[in-house]
Amino acid sequence: MKIRNKQDFWAGVMFVVIGLGFAIGATRYSMGTAARMGPGYFPFWLGLCLAILGSVVGLSALSSKAEKLSLERFDFSIAFIIIGSVAFTGVIMNFLGVYISVFLLVFLSSFASHVFSWKIAAINGIFMTLFVWLAFIKGLGLIFPLWPTFLGT
Repeated sequence: MKIRNKQDFWAGVMFVVIGLGFAIGATRYSMGTAARMGPGYFPFWLGLCLAILGSVVGLSALSSKAEKLSLERFDFSIAFIIIGSVAFTGVIMNFLGVYISVFLLVFLSSFASHVFSWKIAAINGIFMTLFVWLAFIKGLGLIFPLWPTFLGT
């Protein structure tokens, strides 16, 4: 069998590895039942579904009907920007609060785009900050520091 679509094949392999990793990791927790789910139930089945999806994507890349596509060079600078902005947000979250941290996360990670636009990055940052406020603060009632701690609010 020849890999016709290398991009889909390696994406499928990545999904299978991550999915199986989460499913195996979830077995350390109590599974429970479908009626009374334990802490390992959801991550186990989500990981298994991800692995199955990865298998389908990976195997479809071997099909003779698959579009012939090769892999481009991996861009380490983009990976560094994304991982760095997430790590930076984790470091500053308690000090700057959710609103500024989420905005900075979205804005800084936008630099990884090949078509970066200040205006679009700012609009996305504002939208995601609003979404985080609605979903996690108002919707789920989670308690996070909302504003910088040095402001005393």
